[in-house]
Amino acid sequence: MDTLFTPWRRDYLTGARDEGGCVFCEAAAPSPDRDAERLVLHRRASLYVILNLYPYTSGHLMIVPNRHLARLDAATPDERRDLIETAALCERLLEQTYRPGGLNLGLNLGRAAGAGIVGHLHLHVVPRWEGDTNFATVIGGTRVVPETPAESYARLAPLFAALA
Repeated sequence: MDTLFTPWRRDYLTGARDEGGCVFCEAAAPSPDRDAERLVLHRRASLYVILNLYPYTSGHLMIVPNRHLARLDAATPDERRDLIETAALCERLLEQTYRPGGLNLGLNLGRAAGAGIVGHLHLHVVPRWEGDTNFATVIGGTRVVPETPAESYARLAPLFAALA
C-alpha cells in the first residue's frame, strides 16, 4: 500500500464548521401540537424518540437526549440508563410492529464516525431484514425504503401513545 502525506488537509479535517442551529435541540422542546410534524414518537424526562427523516430502513428510530451532548461520557448515569431502557423499549415495539430479522443499535460520535448531526448524541435503532440492501444500493448508490417516515409514524405512534 502506498502512503500519500497531505499535511495541508489537517486544518480542513480538524477545523470547526458552522453547523447552524441544532435540529435535535429544536425537537427537544416539548410541543405536543408539533410532535407528529417533527416525527417525535415518545418523550421521557431526559430524552425523546424520533423517526429518522432520512431512514436506512422503515422504522429507523433515534433516541435523543434533551440536553445537547456531544459524547456519551458527558451524559449523567441517569441519562445513560434512560437511553438504554428506552432502547430496550424501542427494540420491543419495533419487533412487535415490523418483525425484523435483526436490529442495529449504534452511536456515531463525530463526523469521522459517520455522524450526520455532529455535536448532539443520538442512538440509532434500525430494524434489519436479510436482503434489505440490494442491487439498487450497491450499483446505484440508492437506498430503497418501502415506507415513508409519515407511514412509519402512523404505525408506531399508537404503540408509544399506549405507554403514556
